[in-house]
Amino acid sequence: MDDSMDIKLDEIAGGVVLSGQNILILFIPVRKEYRLPKGHIEYGETPAEAALREVSEESSYLDLHILADLGTHKVEFNRNGRHVVNSEHYFLMNLDNETHRGSGLAKFEPRWMSWDEALEKLTFEGEKQWVRRAKPFIISNSFS
Repeated sequence: MDDSMDIKLDEIAGGVVLSGQNILILFIPVRKEYRLPKGHIEYGETPAEAALREVSEESSYLDLHILADLGTHKVEFNRNGRHVVNSEHYFLMNLDNETHRGSGLAKFEPRWMSWDEALEKLTFEGEKQWVRRAKPFIISNSFS
């Protein structure tokens, strides 16, 4: 890291969301990226509250609940002259009703994919790791 570079610290929360055997992936057309839903933890929110809020805002799905805590890890990268350090906390979630949708954010296109397709399409390796981390929870706990 360049010593003159600003450092930006962020607390992030998101989810690996299931509906049956499929995972929710967000397509971002302007960047041609496939991502997991996630966002910043706001002041006073727990990581779980932030994850539910962010997933709902980005996907427009409203009937979500948390099945398991998948843990936290740090992600570091450089962007626009800054060194960014994200502490990311992910949860395994279930969508109870795919038809119950709110307005959502227009920049995201929710897409449902199989485990294998999600691992193939996700843009960033770090997000693929969250999907890989979620699979044993599903198998061992029979959530789906």
